[in-house]
Amino acid sequence: MKAKFSLIVQYFFVLLFVYAAISKLITFEAFQVQLTQSPLLSAYANIIAYLVIIVELVIALLLSLKQTKTLGLYLSYGLMVAFTIYIYLILNYSDFIPCSCGGILEKMGWREHLWFNIIVCILGLLAIYFQENDKENNKTNKKRFIISSILLTILSTGIVILLFLSSEHIIKKENPFIRRYLPHGVIEDQTLDLQVNSFYFSGYNKNSIYLGNYATPNLFIGVDSLFKRYDYSIKIDSINLPYRNIKLKILYPYFYLADGTISIVFKGRLDNQNKQQPTEILSYKQAYFSDFTPIDSTTIVFKGQSSKHYQNILGIIDQNTTTKVKLNPDLLKSDSDGVFDTDGIMSYSKEKQQLIYTYYYKNQFIQTDKKLNLLNRQNTIDTTKTQSITSAKLSTGENKMTSPIKAINSKVITHRNLLFIVSNSMGLNESQKMWKQASIVDVYDFTSNSYIGSFYINHLGEDKLSDLIVTDHYLYGLFDKNLVRYKLARSLTSKFQ
Repeated sequence: MKAKFSLIVQYFFVLLFVYAAISKLITFEAFQVQLTQSPLLSAYANIIAYLVIIVELVIALLLSLKQTKTLGLYLSYGLMVAFTIYIYLILNYSDFIPCSCGGILEKMGWREHLWFNIIVCILGLLAIYFQENDKENNKTNKKRFIISSILLTILSTGIVILLFLSSEHIIKKENPFIRRYLPHGVIEDQTLDLQVNSFYFSGYNKNSIYLGNYATPNLFIGVDSLFKRYDYSIKIDSINLPYRNIKLKILYPYFYLADGTISIVFKGRLDNQNKQQPTEILSYKQAYFSDFTPIDSTTIVFKGQSSKHYQNILGIIDQNTTTKVKLNPDLLKSDSDGVFDTDGIMSYSKEKQQLIYTYYYKNQFIQTDKKLNLLNRQNTIDTTKTQSITSAKLSTGENKMTSPIKAINSKVITHRNLLFIVSNSMGLNESQKMWKQASIVDVYDFTSNSYIGSFYINHLGEDKLSDLIVTDHYLYGLFDKNLVRYKLARSLTSKFQ
């Protein structure tokens, strides 16, 4: 009876491993991609994809031969222990639980598969025990069974834990451009037709967001939690100035309307319940700039050009200081032309009181405090450390890129401790099909210097994501004339600090 039990388990393992190996071979490319998305083994996905298939087939062969069937049973037990520990770590120590990865697991949930593996491990141990008891010198065989089983359990567990710890370090600290896609990172919730395609995000307050309008800069809208639209207008006294690039930014309860080409910044309050918002001049003729972001009621940070070298430079306008304007020429590091290679996007975390400056053309972002003192330089998972950019200065004083290249970081938004970057770069083992039908958002925790994960935002028909903003529970995206609200996955909201 015991011999028959061992034989049944032996054949079961053969069928299990052959089926598993063939399933992986048939869909090998998909299997590799799924391993890449594993929260535990991402860094070693390519090696493990081949190794698992080879090991499964070798064990199946050993189990099929009379001389090596006992060795095959021991190795089967060790492999199943490794699979069991892997699932246990996924369920208890992973940043997120990935989707199923085919084969038998596709028909089960992760917890069901954990129990399946535990039962199979027990069956394997019993089969080995009965197999050893059928041999002569039972006392020696029992001792070998106990020692071998304990060593195999420790070895299999240790290998998986070491792979997990090593992979986590590589992905989060030394990422070789392998993305981890968060399952259901965002879920589409509601859509609002804005009628025109000239809106952009200006800011938010709790469950309300605000959108400026490129076509009519003195008009903006608010959208509340019920997705109801409210229209506002801004009243400014200096209407005869030659405005060229007016932009609205909101740091609730204040709003700022500025045009850096004529060096003027207006400030107003949103909490006065007026549909026509009055303003006062916060700054005039103090500094020229191409972009700005408000820090508090008297301070903005801006990106401008150095009058000496005509290179990008970050500065601060603070009406509470004597000097009013302060430049920090050491923040932006040039690798080539000093203009385009240092160009980037500013975003500000009100909660962390940190400014984040993300380069367009290289894999780096800079953290500063609200006084523009450098806190840290961090790299994104993209491997583009620098790009050779050539530019020429026109007679108008404008710089023109003579060797056009695509920005690797196209849109950036900060919320609390997280940085959301819309990337234009494809990582390893990624589907070109998905890149044609969705935008990719990479998420970083800039307080812990770590990569959290990535998610897709599908195009809305033919329209691509043009702008985004994040609140505590939602991500909002602009697609031509449509505003779309998405619910953020718990795996993301749990990371907010």
